[in-house]
Amino acid sequence: MDSVTASGDHATFDVERIGGIESATVEIPPGVTVLAGRNATNRTSFLQAIMAAHGSDWTTVKGDADRGQVELSLGEETYTRTLTKTEDGVVGSGTGVLSDPTLANLFAFLLEDNEARRAVVRGDELRELIMRPVDLEQIRREIRDAEQRKAAIDDDLDDIASRKRELPELEQRRETLRENVADVRDELRSVEARIDDRTLDVEITRQNKNELETALDELQATRSELKHVRDEIQSEQESISALRDERGNLAAERASLTDAPKDELDEIKAKLTDLRERKRDRSDYTTRLQNVIKFNEELLAGEHTQITEAIQAKPESVGDITDRLYQGSKTTCWTCGSRVKQARIEATLDAMRTHRRETIADIEAIEAEIEDLVTERDAVAETLTRRQKLTETLDELDAEIEQRQSTVSDLRERRDNLSDRVVELEAKVSSLRSAEFDEVLDLHTEANELEFELDRLESELDDLNDEIDEIEAEIRREESLVTQREEVVSELIDLRTRIDRLESEATEQFNERMDDLLDILGYDNLERIWLERTDQPTDTVDTIAPDDVIEGSNFELHIVRSSEGGTVYEDTIAHLSESEREVTGLVFALAGYLVHDVHERVPFMLLDSLEAIDAERIASLVDYFAEYPTYLVVALLPEDARALRDEYHRVTRIG
Repeated sequence: MDSVTASGDHATFDVERIGGIESATVEIPPGVTVLAGRNATNRTSFLQAIMAAHGSDWTTVKGDADRGQVELSLGEETYTRTLTKTEDGVVGSGTGVLSDPTLANLFAFLLEDNEARRAVVRGDELRELIMRPVDLEQIRREIRDAEQRKAAIDDDLDDIASRKRELPELEQRRETLRENVADVRDELRSVEARIDDRTLDVEITRQNKNELETALDELQATRSELKHVRDEIQSEQESISALRDERGNLAAERASLTDAPKDELDEIKAKLTDLRERKRDRSDYTTRLQNVIKFNEELLAGEHTQITEAIQAKPESVGDITDRLYQGSKTTCWTCGSRVKQARIEATLDAMRTHRRETIADIEAIEAEIEDLVTERDAVAETLTRRQKLTETLDELDAEIEQRQSTVSDLRERRDNLSDRVVELEAKVSSLRSAEFDEVLDLHTEANELEFELDRLESELDDLNDEIDEIEAEIRREESLVTQREEVVSELIDLRTRIDRLESEATEQFNERMDDLLDILGYDNLERIWLERTDQPTDTVDTIAPDDVIEGSNFELHIVRSSEGGTVYEDTIAHLSESEREVTGLVFALAGYLVHDVHERVPFMLLDSLEAIDAERIASLVDYFAEYPTYLVVALLPEDARALRDEYHRVTRIG
């Protein structure tokens, strides 16, 4: 849900053809605004317009219009929503204050049929309603993700601990290798110096001497080239090793990704299409049902006089079903034409309202399922994209490794050819040498063997250095991993106890506000009304399963009365007066409002249908509620409005 900041700005509503309003402009300042007037003076219609401006769909278009509109100017922002009648009902469009008005509908827009108020009056399960805005499945997903991250960190820490135990032995081996390399290198330098110091002073023919010198020069050049080729081979092998390490990390990441085939993504999309169609059908049906309820309410309130006039003009027409709607204690049912008590029609309307609320609950369940599937779809799509990217990168690495391996293969072939050439040259020199050359040739052979030994030792030392560097890098990560693990454990504790904290805060808020208002309102022999949580889960993160924590507790509403003789006893909600029940319902809605920080996201709170509460108590109730929202709009009868403070802003005419 979006957040709206409104600090001291006047809110201006331009309303056209909403409810019973033809056209009206109403300015609402911060603080309390009282809509004072008799029934059928568009007070509730204006409250519906405020709700519509926030994105709520619980509103109607004027009976003789095809389209209604509300525009809210708040600070530097302007929000406009249009409501259009269609064959399937009223459809809203445009931009409201809130992208999702669910939280506001539950805990800020406290009209007569507000679900939080009605839940208390009917004795419904209260915990479910308080926790409805909480996405339990999302919490479960976050817990599973955190547990996986914790397990991965634990594996890394175990691996580091194991490798730390290997480090002393590896360092000892490295020191030994370094000493061996130094010894071989010193010996090689000594041999090469002896070769450089040798002169050829033997008496041989010029031709043999030239041939021998040429062969020795070529032998030395070939050995030098052979050393260069060996260095290239080592460099390429190091690159291949680094590429393989990178490939291993990427392959491990790809293996860790959940397998998400395309047909699963298609299946999720198909489910989303089906659910959205179901939601559209249920929403259309709910809109039509609301229109029927609204039409009947308006008829019972004496509106739509043109229908009555038409009926009187043609008593035999379909219109005679509403003839003399308010004559005597009975009225005419417009659906069947029979004369019935008005109470029976009102009872039928109550049943229709209940059915509408049940349909709304179905829509909300479908919306929750859609939200879960959208999250799942995005996760699957993201996984598919990442797996595809990793596959492409791995293919590129494989190609580069293969190319470098081919280069190594060519270099090895070249090395072998050079080695063969060295053997040939040594044989040639041997055939040309005299005794004096034997020592030179032996020195070249010894130098060649020392170079081979040096290459082997240096290669082994490089590999060992890489292994030690890798272990030391892992050890340097240990402190960071320990910190990450502490953060993940803290996150798990927070996730697994979030529901418990919300439930605890909800009951505490209700009980504190209820105690305050019972003291303020002074209901006789009503000692206390309080919520109790039962079957509370433990908050120990290591001993409780995630689902056990998430399921939460039950809420029990307790009512304590005292008799005239001073005896204290527990009563039930059914025995409360209508005034007491309405106050209790409003306090429960206020608890949800505070627990979910609705005031930080929704600037308006609306109060309506307070007639069951006497005027003085209404005034105290409004004063108490005024502390929380930026704008509190209250619809009251004139005699009730007079009990409120004079400084409260008043609107006595709408449209």
